[in-house]
Amino acid sequence: MKTSFDIGEPGLNVLPPGVERHIVNGGGLTGLQIFPDDEIEIVNDEGNQICEIIVFDKDGKSNPGILNLKENTKNSEIKKILSSKDESSLIASYQLKKRNLDVLKSKSSLVFSKDSTSGDRINFKSKDKCYVIFAAPGNDMLVHEQNPSTDLTLFIKRAKIVNDKELSVIPDPVFDPKYEKNIDRATAISFQVKEGDYIQVITPTGRQCSDFVAFDSQKLDKRIEKGLDWQTTRTFMGQTFPGPGLFSKFYDTDHEPLVEVIRDTVGRHDTFNLACTSKYYEDAGYFGHPNCSDNLSNTMEQYGLERKKGWHAINLFFNTSAGGLNSVLSDESFARPGDYVLFKALKDITCGTSACPSDIDACNSWNPTDIFVRTYDSKKEFKKSFAFRMKTDSEKKLTKNSGFYERTSKLTRNFIDARGFWLPNDYTKHGLVNEYNACRDKAVLIDLSSLRKFEILGPDAEELMNYTLTRNVKKLSVGQVAYSAMCYENGQMFDDGTVFKLSDHGFRWICGDEYGGEWLKEIAKKKNYKVVIKNSTDQISNVSIQGPNSRKILNKIIFTPPTQPSIDELQWFRFTICRVENLQGIPLVISRTGYTGELGYEVWCHPKDAPKVWDKLMEAGKGEGLIPAGFAALDKLRIEAGLILFGNEFDGQQDPFEAGIGFSVPLKTKEDDFIGKKVLIERKANPQKKLVGLELIAKEPAVHGDCVHIGRSQVGVVTSACFSTVLNKNIALCRIDSKYAEIGKEVEVGKIDGHQKRIQAKVVRFPFYDPEKTKVKS
Repeated sequence: MKTSFDIGEPGLNVLPPGVERHIVNGGGLTGLQIFPDDEIEIVNDEGNQICEIIVFDKDGKSNPGILNLKENTKNSEIKKILSSKDESSLIASYQLKKRNLDVLKSKSSLVFSKDSTSGDRINFKSKDKCYVIFAAPGNDMLVHEQNPSTDLTLFIKRAKIVNDKELSVIPDPVFDPKYEKNIDRATAISFQVKEGDYIQVITPTGRQCSDFVAFDSQKLDKRIEKGLDWQTTRTFMGQTFPGPGLFSKFYDTDHEPLVEVIRDTVGRHDTFNLACTSKYYEDAGYFGHPNCSDNLSNTMEQYGLERKKGWHAINLFFNTSAGGLNSVLSDESFARPGDYVLFKALKDITCGTSACPSDIDACNSWNPTDIFVRTYDSKKEFKKSFAFRMKTDSEKKLTKNSGFYERTSKLTRNFIDARGFWLPNDYTKHGLVNEYNACRDKAVLIDLSSLRKFEILGPDAEELMNYTLTRNVKKLSVGQVAYSAMCYENGQMFDDGTVFKLSDHGFRWICGDEYGGEWLKEIAKKKNYKVVIKNSTDQISNVSIQGPNSRKILNKIIFTPPTQPSIDELQWFRFTICRVENLQGIPLVISRTGYTGELGYEVWCHPKDAPKVWDKLMEAGKGEGLIPAGFAALDKLRIEAGLILFGNEFDGQQDPFEAGIGFSVPLKTKEDDFIGKKVLIERKANPQKKLVGLELIAKEPAVHGDCVHIGRSQVGVVTSACFSTVLNKNIALCRIDSKYAEIGKEVEVGKIDGHQKRIQAKVVRFPFYDPEKTKVKS
């Protein structure tokens, strides 16, 4: 009989004891301490990527011989990378300074070549103690080319295993810390922080929780105890837990903010329960068990705080949620090794932090471990970010700024985390209504840089794309774009996107999910296709210019060579390779595509050029009513246009027909096999669900997840909804039983519990706005 040890936990360390995994991002670097006899393996994840290495011996001198490397005679790219503002460069610079290591006087070595293939590996064994910089250098990619720098993966097998029972990861400091303290398991500490300073609470082993309290130090001096308060915070923030962004602060009962969440690499915490108490353990029969409340009382006494039987703490890393039947559920923490929350103190505060001792429930994965705390000076600056992981076992990536952030951040503070990128939700001077109206009447500029971009190159590139996409890719000409679904073998679509044919053997797949690139690699390997797949997301920023005046605006500033279609000549779902103003201008790709139902284009450029491209577009649009627009307006526009969104119309459990894009599956004309084809033939012949439009009475909107009924029976669910300003109608997209999908069918949208309140509605044709698509084709 198998036991709990046989349960898979891909979110935790799955490597053998003593083995570490590190990622060197394309165009970036990382530094690692290496010891005698440590073994190093470098994996060329996507191929064609050079690795540059600098080895410093224990005396601080450059010595590539420790890893049996030869000196590189070319100019080092590492020095250039270190001068960037990327956080990996800041961390490496700090470590080099701390160790008194001089890159300028060092010699580097090169491994791999531009001809290396995906999965190539190279191994070293260290002869002595050394500090090593690993870099994945590359030039800025021209937007019409397909040669981005890509990631390398490092595996370090330690000769001496320090702790073979649990992996412990404490992220390297970005700057020189003011204070560092390890909190032993089942204990707590207290400390004071000045206004503006940063507090980083780290769970080194993952799956370990920590109770955090903070009090206004000035009030404590007057013997007034005012600490972080759950109810006040939830009320003001409108969230169960504040996160990086606009709604990020924790308040006390005087309605004054004490700390702001700057970073959160977990995203799930508890603001409902007390820190664990002696009563909790006594009720379970564990008398005298250590608990966070007593531990906090003991350590906070030194600052004059009264002892408490139960502390109103912020329960960091606790996986607590509201369940059905008025229940509160708790399970193992989402935290992985090295995850953390970074706060910024908004006042002088007195803090307490614990390493929760609970071993009688799942919150600490039945194994309480340590917590680590670090503080930084207020003069340092950290970018706000969540953590994005492509897959459960992927290394975390912090939320990035798009290439246009330098401009958009001056126009709004309301950003949302769009799959690892900060993108505007709306703009301070305009707001949702004005931005929406501008798109329908004039023109808007929308930053959509969170879209993932993948370059597919090689003699079998067309075969791969034709097999993995539902559309017939073999019908595309160079310069053409096609919208398609990407499905699993069971016919369920997990992503949609557009494929650009750049050459006979070169395609670009633009989609929402970063896993799409992994899927392409898996299928290419399985089918033995000769093809290279490279992630170019960080090399391409894109802004969408949409609205009736969009063509007129682009005509003012775009230069196209004779070999490419001009803006006036550019047809729907085609692209042109062009430049800003003249032959020496900023290189661009412009596609006649969009997500609004209006005449529109998407402008693709390198991130370093993005601010200038933004300026040129805004200047050209001054007399044409051009304004920036955010995601809030875009969502309303795409609902009117009947365009689908992951998480709403599909989530990996619907086929393209159920998701409303059956047109992207040309079963009658695509003779070649593709993933899910056999299943999709069967599902089309026997449809169970269908996406339809609904028109509701009055103006009370439906929301995603509302049930749709005929009598008592639920027959569907609302996937997206809004009140259409231009149509003056209350509309919704609904996935409904096929039996009830005919136009004119009367249904009811359930509110409250689905039965106590009903909004009358009827099935209507969609797209709601411009169903013949005359505007996008004009």
